[in-house]
Amino acid sequence: MTATFARPPAAENPGVAAELTMVAAINRALRDVMAADDRVLVFGEDVAALGGVFRVTDGLAETFGPSRCFDTPLAESAIIGIAIGMAIRGLVPVPELQFDGFSYPAFDQIVSHLAKYRMRTRGDIELAVTIRIPSFGGIGAVEHHSESTETYWAHTAGLKVVVPATPSDAYWLLRHAIASPDPVIFLEPKRRYWSRGLVDPTTPGPPIGRAVIARPGDDATVISYGPLVGTALAAAELAAAEHDWSLEVVDLRSLNPLDFDTVADSVRRTGRAVVLHEGPRTLGFGAELAARLSEELFYDLEAPVLRATGFDTPYPPARLETSWLPGVDRLLDCVERTLEAP
Repeated sequence: MTATFARPPAAENPGVAAELTMVAAINRALRDVMAADDRVLVFGEDVAALGGVFRVTDGLAETFGPSRCFDTPLAESAIIGIAIGMAIRGLVPVPELQFDGFSYPAFDQIVSHLAKYRMRTRGDIELAVTIRIPSFGGIGAVEHHSESTETYWAHTAGLKVVVPATPSDAYWLLRHAIASPDPVIFLEPKRRYWSRGLVDPTTPGPPIGRAVIARPGDDATVISYGPLVGTALAAAELAAAEHDWSLEVVDLRSLNPLDFDTVADSVRRTGRAVVLHEGPRTLGFGAELAARLSEELFYDLEAPVLRATGFDTPYPPARLETSWLPGVDRLLDCVERTLEAP
């Protein structure tokens, strides 16, 4: 038996729209889905008794019991291994890998097995596994706790990769992810965990594979996702106030599948594009976007596609991360360069 849904299952008590932090929005999504489908299981390191390092899973064990939400040993490969076995048996596992840098021990299970099982069985077995990973930097964490792993997963055929930027997207993208018959890597931007926004559990948000225009503009397109969408919006505000530049901000939301049509339509209108992401520049997700835009929109571009990114070094100690992470200044420097290009 496999888990296949046409749309996210409705919650038993959908409730009303409310102003929530991203942490609370993810917790609410998990509660709603677990209440609607008893096959959904949440497990990982410290997710039950502690409620997760960031309290994202707080109260789930008390509400649904130890058979639905439980702690595991400190063994990421085993966590994903048992998730694969559960999914083969028709359960809907939602494992958590406690931090982005801890996902590497599970790399073989994810890339060699989780991503390939459907093709390996000629479509007979679907693995409805959603892996939640607190990701990216900006919180002053220690080594291995602030990694940008998205390129590894987006490069792996067979995986969906989503990155919410707002509490509403966190709620609905997680609902869509758990409803998907395919494995999903759900990257949660830690620095946005305490941002607040309106979450309406009764009106479905855009599905996986759909980008949105977070801010319309005319002069240049800024393309980002997850933790830096807020940075892009702040830069657009500053650019309008100080330089009278009109920047359009595209929030990708989903890296695989990628909504290239929305990106392309925006860049055709503005003629200029800057990609913003935390990960290192070389072979980062921005490299793929820059290459594809150059290939498919060559005659629409007024300037080369630029990238504002992290550096090609290991993630630095906490006291240096502000200098390492791309911010408003680094982004606006790229915007200025693309606007001044002949």
